[in-house]
Amino acid sequence: MQRVIDVFLAGVLIVVLTPLLLPLVIILRFTGEGEVLYRQSRVGLDGRIFNIYKFATMVKNSSNIGSGTLTMKNDPRVLPIGSFLRKTKINELPQLLNILFGDMSIVGPRPLLPDGESIYSPAVSKVIRSVAPGVTGIGSLVLRDEESYYAHRSNAHDFYREAISPYKGSLEVWYVNNRSTSLKAKIIAFTFIAILFPNVNFERYFLNLPIMPKELINSKKKD
Repeated sequence: MQRVIDVFLAGVLIVVLTPLLLPLVIILRFTGEGEVLYRQSRVGLDGRIFNIYKFATMVKNSSNIGSGTLTMKNDPRVLPIGSFLRKTKINELPQLLNILFGDMSIVGPRPLLPDGESIYSPAVSKVIRSVAPGVTGIGSLVLRDEESYYAHRSNAHDFYREAISPYKGSLEVWYVNNRSTSLKAKIIAFTFIAILFPNVNFERYFLNLPIMPKELINSKKKD
């Protein structure tokens, strides 16, 4: 049943958003490096590797340049239109295709790069990957401005491994253990709200949500 709902919603969104997507495809094709879609290997259901689709927001081979898979503040690898697409999350819309292909769901734990997934403990990873990854989810919602926690730090990679990843893992495990139709609907609703009003504090609307560690709160304040 969930698969039917996912395909239906993805199809409806693709049709509704076509007037936005077509001009964007043309802009991307004739600006920057001429790339429209970006494919990247991610870890999905049961640990299966698949290619995730995004609109291209960075220069080619960006993962092999500079700070690698982490995007820093004022990152020179980000294309002129890329900053807008990343901030509004429009760059994530091609993942509607991943839903149609059966790789993803509308709501679920975010699929990580294999290197990022390896930071989770085997037990945590097993729980998270027991469900289909999502275009949106509680982890990406709470940490929707994830770059702001580490982009100003000289030890960004270590901070991600030691502070961000454990908290993100706890959020995703919480989702798996509490998932329901009502929770999914709430996450979808707050995803749209967060795009329009980025500073909205909605954590109180999710019962028993893991509390953000002070080191993350303090790091955000320094940005």
